[in-house]
Amino acid sequence: MPAANQFDVAVIGAGPVGALAACLLGKAGLSVVVLEKDLAHYPLPRAVHCDHEIMRLFQSAGVIDRVLPDMVDTDGHLHVGAAAQAIRYMGTVGLARPFGWSNDWFFYQPELEAHLRAGFARYPHVAFRPGAQFTAIDQDADRVHVQYDQDGASHCVTARWAIACDGSRSPVRKALDITLDDLDFEEPWLVVDAHVEGPVSFPPIAGVPPGADLQRLSVMMCDPQRPATVVPGRGNHRRWEFMLLPGEDDAAIAAPDKVAELVGTWMRDVPHRIVRAATYRFHGLVAHRWQQGRVFLAGDAAHQTPPFFGQGMCHGLRDVANLAWKMAAIVHDGADPALLDTYQGERDPHVRAVIGAAVAAGRYICELDPAAAAARDAEMIARAAAQTGTHQTAADLVPPIGQGVVLAGSTGAGERFIQPVLGDGRKLDDMTGQGWRLFARGAAPRAAGVTTVDLAGLDDGGAIADWLAVRGADAVLVRPDHYVFGTGAPAALIAARAAGLGLVAERVA
Repeated sequence: MPAANQFDVAVIGAGPVGALAACLLGKAGLSVVVLEKDLAHYPLPRAVHCDHEIMRLFQSAGVIDRVLPDMVDTDGHLHVGAAAQAIRYMGTVGLARPFGWSNDWFFYQPELEAHLRAGFARYPHVAFRPGAQFTAIDQDADRVHVQYDQDGASHCVTARWAIACDGSRSPVRKALDITLDDLDFEEPWLVVDAHVEGPVSFPPIAGVPPGADLQRLSVMMCDPQRPATVVPGRGNHRRWEFMLLPGEDDAAIAAPDKVAELVGTWMRDVPHRIVRAATYRFHGLVAHRWQQGRVFLAGDAAHQTPPFFGQGMCHGLRDVANLAWKMAAIVHDGADPALLDTYQGERDPHVRAVIGAAVAAGRYICELDPAAAAARDAEMIARAAAQTGTHQTAADLVPPIGQGVVLAGSTGAGERFIQPVLGDGRKLDDMTGQGWRLFARGAAPRAAGVTTVDLAGLDDGGAIADWLAVRGADAVLVRPDHYVFGTGAPAALIAARAAGLGLVAERVA
């Protein structure tokens, strides 16, 4: 148990991002306090989508068995033009699943938050304090001091680091006087969640790829009369997003009669019940600084992404996965504390790449001029025809890590590593563990903190050997967050890892 009010990490905010941080840090054996201003998790859905990488992080955090029963996998994204013709498909029907999970998953956020909170509740060294309202933060050379109000009294906790997962309005970010870089996208949309008792009624759509099921796709209707998105969900949950047209009033479009009219177009005679309707401004924003001393911003506190590829929450969960393994390496392995200075350099390019793609999509999705929309459709259909045989998913928008704890210049460095399903039905990570892993052909040196796997004894159908062959490499070293550190000779990879973590050169056997 941690000493009273003394922790390794203070997590501020217990939404999905803060809760996963607590799960990962708790599993790694760090002492954690989670401060959450509300007494209970938010009862209505907000985020609805995650991808294969996030499912793998749930697997890493030991919560996959909790979350999986309440999730549904789907087949990707379809953009439909003004003339009801498919203009862009980012789907996975018939494709392999190299990462061990489907590319697109949908969930109901209140359920997900409950499962993640149950995940960290099993650790006695993770303290949860609901009703804790953040008031101030300061730090010295060694510790962070977080002040908060709870039950009418003022309190303070001290930690080695703090992670602010306190949302888009982030009181912590404001207290640190960190500003946001505005990526010049702001559009008003109405978001409607409903419980439905049957399928959505789509209009006839030309050019839907063979095998694709509209009920299993996130369908973006790029209609200049009113752009809209129809989003699948788990169980009987569905989401619609409708763009507000010029001159429309937020309150008027969110009125029950108007919401019923908009959703009723898609439901026809299908019974349904509106759960909530709210207007949002879809933004593209990134914090100028993600770190100030021992305090780190994560999730919406650090960046806000237009929702067109469903990557907003995913970004935040990648943030805390990046921080968690580095904090554990410092506490348990003696890694250089400067390791955490690589956080923004690794994550910021990821976020900006996806926000850039989402903003670009948003600009053509939100086109309201019929002539411009027709020209857009013709250009995108021609482009799709020229790219016949190639495939892209929303998860492919995330680029490799280009700087930080990666072996620059080695083939495949910074990529997300594959997760084959083994002959016995297990996924790779369940067999090898979640830490550093060295995969090599034949015997390889061993080092503290690294699991060495000889491919000759791995029943993966040759998947990793094929991965290495494509990259012309003999071995690959994979980080705890499943990104490739580098490829090359095994002993050289182990030495490079030690240097990257700021460790004394590791002895190999």
